[in-house]
Amino acid sequence: MLNTSARLLRLLTLLETRRDWSGAQLAERLEVSTRTVRNDVSRLRELGYPVEAAPGVAGGYRLGSGAAMPPLLLEDDEAVAVAVALRSSTAGGIAGIEETAVRALVKLEQVFPARLRRRVNALQAYTVAVASTGPTVDPHMLATIASACRDLELIRIDYKKNDGTESTRSVEPYRLVHLGRRWYLVAWDRDRLAWRTFRVDRMQVQRPTGPHFTPRELPAEDIAAYVTRSVRSAPQRYEARVIVKAPAHVIAERVPRDVAIEPIDESTCAVLARSNSVEMLALYLGMLDADFVVTDPPELVARMSTLAGRYAAAANVG
Repeated sequence: MLNTSARLLRLLTLLETRRDWSGAQLAERLEVSTRTVRNDVSRLRELGYPVEAAPGVAGGYRLGSGAAMPPLLLEDDEAVAVAVALRSSTAGGIAGIEETAVRALVKLEQVFPARLRRRVNALQAYTVAVASTGPTVDPHMLATIASACRDLELIRIDYKKNDGTESTRSVEPYRLVHLGRRWYLVAWDRDRLAWRTFRVDRMQVQRPTGPHFTPRELPAEDIAAYVTRSVRSAPQRYEARVIVKAPAHVIAERVPRDVAIEPIDESTCAVLARSNSVEMLALYLGMLDADFVVTDPPELVARMSTLAGRYAAAANVG
């Protein structure tokens, strides 16, 4: 059996890993009586940890929010993961979070033991972050949605579709997925009675929390792959099938994961490029860094012809 100090640390770790625990569950994990759990919870409260308790059969314990955030207990791998995530977030992607992430990283590295500081410094020295140029999302809204996913709470959202139409939805949020440069929410749409994938940068959470819902079976085991398929199937104004004179595995390294590639032979592949902007399609194809042939849509062919003349003129200057 753990001594009192070690048991308190273990109890705190358990409370930090899950939102709700019954007294019996904590007693089983700690191999003590429920009375000992109650006493240990009282000691944590004396140390400033806001442990909330609900009486009755359905009651239990949870680590609540207080006037100040209490110390967190992180294992080595967790601490390194947090440091890496903070470094990555300084490259952007979430609106206004860069400076905050730097401040948090400084505090974290200040208390790192030497063994962890070496691991994090090695990652910093040999990792290059590329700043995000895609749409950003509000970190508070992202945290609100993540909490609703965790706690199985309904949310109401105002959503703007790609064509500009707006609607208000009541959804059961399940997973947040970061794909390419965008954040997506996988949720059950109670108004459409179907699974939907929402772009978070097009959302506004109307009501942060709502009543709890009973969880459903997810639409797929691999949610990342599910979102990728959803993004690919979303309607776009322009779509082009481009024959590229390069192997499929080479082109796959140059395009986002949501772009479909079809091998034709060992040295040729087809790329299915889609966009709501013919200008973006033309720019995108030029970044493949390989010869290619495009026959439609006619708007793209015309745009490529215009760009070809413009680039040719620029190359002959002087």
